[in-house]
This record gives sequence, C-alpha cells and structure tokens, in this order.
Amino acid sequence: MRTKARKKKLDKGSALVTTFGVMTLLAVAAASYVESSSATIRQSRHAQRDLQTTHLCEAGVMSVQRVLWRPFRLSQKFTEISEACAGASLGDEKAVQSGEIASVGRFVAGVVDYQQATPYLAVVTIRAVGYLDTNKNGQLDENEPFKEVRAVTRYELARSKVFDYTYFINNYGWMDGFRETDLIVNGDMRANGNFDFLNGSPTVNGSVYAAANERLDPPASGFINTPPVKWTDNTYSNARNNNGTAFRERWRPVYSSGSHGSPGEAKFEKYRDMVFKSQAAMLSSYEVNGAMVAPGAFGAVVADARGTSAWNRTSTNSDITKTVLDSKPTNEIAMPDLSDISRYQELSQKFSTEPGTYQKPTYADGTANPNYGQPAYVEVWNSSTNAYQRLSNSNGRIAGSAVLVGTSDRPIKIYGPVTVDQDVVIKGFVQGQGTLYTGRNVHVVGSVRYKNGPNFLGDPEAADLANEKRDMLGLAARGSVIMGDSTRFQNPYPLYYMMPPFTKGRYDENNNYIPPYNAMDRDSTGRMKYQSVVSDETIRNLTEGVNQVDAIMYTNFVGGGNVGMSGGGFALNGTIVSKDEAIVGWSLPIRMNYDNRIRERGPDQPPLIDLNLPRQPTTLRSTWQDRGFHDGRES
Repeated sequence: MRTKARKKKLDKGSALVTTFGVMTLLAVAAASYVESSSATIRQSRHAQRDLQTTHLCEAGVMSVQRVLWRPFRLSQKFTEISEACAGASLGDEKAVQSGEIASVGRFVAGVVDYQQATPYLAVVTIRAVGYLDTNKNGQLDENEPFKEVRAVTRYELARSKVFDYTYFINNYGWMDGFRETDLIVNGDMRANGNFDFLNGSPTVNGSVYAAANERLDPPASGFINTPPVKWTDNTYSNARNNNGTAFRERWRPVYSSGSHGSPGEAKFEKYRDMVFKSQAAMLSSYEVNGAMVAPGAFGAVVADARGTSAWNRTSTNSDITKTVLDSKPTNEIAMPDLSDISRYQELSQKFSTEPGTYQKPTYADGTANPNYGQPAYVEVWNSSTNAYQRLSNSNGRIAGSAVLVGTSDRPIKIYGPVTVDQDVVIKGFVQGQGTLYTGRNVHVVGSVRYKNGPNFLGDPEAADLANEKRDMLGLAARGSVIMGDSTRFQNPYPLYYMMPPFTKGRYDENNNYIPPYNAMDRDSTGRMKYQSVVSDETIRNLTEGVNQVDAIMYTNFVGGGNVGMSGGGFALNGTIVSKDEAIVGWSLPIRMNYDNRIRERGPDQPPLIDLNLPRQPTTLRSTWQDRGFHDGRES
C-alpha cells in the first residue's frame, strides 16, 4: 500500500516538473520572439532612417546643383559658377543650401571643392548632410540620425550634338518635290519636330530622326511621314568608287570591319559614326578599354516618337520594309543659342591671348602648326597694295561688316574664331581653318570652295592624318545664313518659306513665347531681317550662282535663299544647322555630303578639327560617395 501511495506521489511530481519545463521553454521562446521582433523592428527602423537620410542628402546635392546650373545655362559662361565656388573647402563650404522635406527631415549642402579643368569644363564637389530633426530645432544634434555624402558634378560647355548631322532643323524638317536622283544626301538628318518627305522621295544614305516637341507652336508629334529612298551598301560603294561621281572624295566610306574595326575594339568606337552602313542592327553592350559602351543601333535608321527602325527602300516605287529595333521614342537635341555675341568676342580674344589653351601646336603626324601662337584672323587679297590685308584686329574682331572674296590664286585666309559685329558677305575660295561669327547675317553671294578640301577615300587613318591639315570653314550667324542675291528675293520663292506660317514660334525653357521668324520684319539697323546692311548695289554686283558651299553653317534663325539659279545644281559639303530651313533649289541635282571632321571620335574624344563652334551647357553627376550613416542614440 505504501508502495502504491509513493508511486502516485512520484507521478504527480513528474507531471509538475514536465509542466514547469514546458512553461520555461515557452517563456524562453516568447522572450526570444520578443527579442527577435525587437531586433527586426530596430533593423527596420535603421533601414528606414538610412533610406530617409539618403533621400535628404540627394535633395541637398540637387539643390546646390540647381542653384549653380541656372545662371550657367543662361549665360553659357563659367563666370557665375567660379564666383560662387571660389575658395571652397571643407569647413568653408560655398553655395550653401539648406532645406526641409516635410514629415521626413532636413538637409544642408555646399561646395567643398571647385576645379576649372579646361575652358569648357568645371568639376564641382558637393558635400551634403541629411538628418532627422527629431526635436524640431532646425539643427543636427548629437543624438539624431544623419548621413553624409560627397557628389562630384561636371558642368560643361559641351560640343553640341546638332553638328553630328548633315541637316539639322530645330523646328520642322522637310524635303519637297525631289525624285531619288534629284537630291542625294550622304549623311544623317534630324529635326526637333516632324520630318516630312513630300511629293516624291530623295535618296538619304544615312539615318533620319524626328522628335516630339511640345514647345513648338503648334506642338509637333515627332513623326517621320515616310522613310526616304536609301541605297544598299553595294550600290553606294559602286557609286563612290566611280571616278565620274561628283564629290565622291567627300563621301564617307562604307563600313568595313577590316578598315574600321569590330564592336569591342577601340578602332570601331572611333569610326562607327563616320561610316555608312545601309542595314542597321542593334548592338549589345560591350567593353572598350575598361569602359562599357551602352547598347545602341549601328547603321542607317529611321527614328521618331514611335521608336527606332531599320528600313529598306531602294527606289521610289519599291516596297518599304521596316524592322523595329527599339520602341523607345526619340528626344530633342538642344540647339545652342547664339544670341549673346559677346561670348564669341571673348572666345576670339582668348584664342589670341591664351594660345596654349585654344590652339593646336602640332598635328597628329608630329608636324608643327604653322599658325600656332597667332591671333584669330581673316585676310583677303588687296589688289591696290598687291598684298594680303588682315581685316581682324589683334583680338580676332572686325567692327562693322566684312566683304570677303577669294579666288583660286588669292583665297580668303582664315585662322581661328573671328567675330564680326554685323554682316559677312562671302564668296570664292577659302584657305585655312576657322569660324566667322557674325552679330547679324552671313550672306553667301556665290560658291564657297575650299582651296585644299578633304579627301575621305582610302585608308581612314591615313585620311585623318591628311584631312586634319586641310581647309575647313565655319559660318555661324546670330541672325540668318542667306544664300543668293537677297536684293531680288520674291514671294513665294524664297520669302514665303522665311515667314509665318511656314516658320514656327516656340516657347523657351522658362515658358516665354518666342514668335516665329519673319524675314519682312525690320531690325535695329532699319533693314529687313533677310537683307544685308551692306548696300544693295554691292550685293547685286558681287552675286553669282551659288552652286557649292564648303562650310559648316550654323544660324540662330533661318538657313535659306536661292541656290543653283545659274544651272548646274547645288552641293553642300559640310552641314547646315538652323531653326527654320528655307532653301529653294532652282536647278538639279542637289547633293549634301557630311564633313565628319567636326564629329567627336568617341566618348571624351575631340573631333579631328575643332572649329570652336557654338557649345551647349550640360551637367552630369560623375560620382556619388556614401560617407556613412550614423543612427544617433535612438533605439
């Protein structure tokens, strides 16, 4: 009996021990759960505060970038940035900005280093601190979470992409009334609006781009109405190799992997935009010299607001086939503004006073530049003195207007950027490398030809060495580039195309309306905008048929006039860049051949010849360094 009684007692004790053990395990589990939950909550809060302070730092960096960008964009000079950032260092920050993001926190940011790397590039280092102002006292306290970052931003007067095209129009691109043999374009074409091929189709051996443009009046949807005719590689190559083909030495070559390299090779990056390839394809990303090249199309494409496509159309009557390569819409390319002529007067002066910065002492083949160290200049032959006369002063400037006439024996001589206060009237042969900036118009009153023009035939690297020394002319007008005898212009040809509704108004970046160009309006000189301040008699006496223009032409308003009026057609060997285009051809054929010497030869690689053409303000963040997140004393 006792034995049984003891057994019962032991059974009861065992049950109590088991229950206690289970409860202990549950308590431990609960404590572990609570601890785990608390750790998870702490980690979540930590991650949240880290993210919040990161965004606050980003807001600070962007605030400083913006306050520096606005005056730089408007002035297109580094003066304001240099003044705002001079002497910046840790502990003596400049251009300091502070602010708050409601219900999140505060930031303070400023410039800690500023370097003017080149005349066209400034590098700014910005330090930003973002913090959670938990006690709402408007300052960072010891126990408050914060993060510090350093960001490096490049402010650059970059070479504008508008010069990558044979024909670039800021408003509407158009080609009207051409058959496939009437107009042959060897190069790429682009508009910051619609691009229309009407009443026939020219031949375009290159890419065509359009872009939606809400700032135009009326807005442009950004469509190409139909792809033009385009040759095959074989047809193009046969024509280029034919000794009877006009200007064949100015045509860019057909792509060859042997001559121009393959994707992934540095040689390919150098020449991929300098060649013609009829059938386009998408290239995947690849590495060159340690840097990744983004995916993109290679070859001739039609690209607009609907995407980028390869296409075939070998004649006006043939079927059109298109293959979509990329569905992303195109974007506008900002066109540099030439309104402030003082910037180019300053450029002319610095070219003269700072030759080590702006001039090339030697060519790629090692030979010396014979003009190095001289001021920017333009010279013409004076038959009275039987010698060349320099028209520009020691700062590369010409007061008033300039009449420039050259012959094969006595060409116009130019070197560097020369600024002319009013008009330039020009015809004949040109020798040298330089740009004429005008405060008003450029009037082309006859053919303009290079004395020693480029030749793109043969091995591309050998051609580069030779072409780097050959003649090249830029004509950049604050007003317009007018071709032909402007004293005999009539409506409709070409004046209809120089007035509304053909020309278009637009809104600038600050939403200010800029009315359309009207050739019939009078400016401060009392002359109509298309007329020259040089006398009508001089214009009439000098004008002859404009059959050829060897030049890079840039105009703030209209590029237009009458060409080919004496028969023989018209050839543009170079580029035309304008807001509106109003060229009327009176004889055929018309040929346009791109001069690729002004195009960059890859990322951060300068063009073969730098003509000091108008540049476009740009900004780019190059690095972002997280200096660490500090969580304060919050749990």
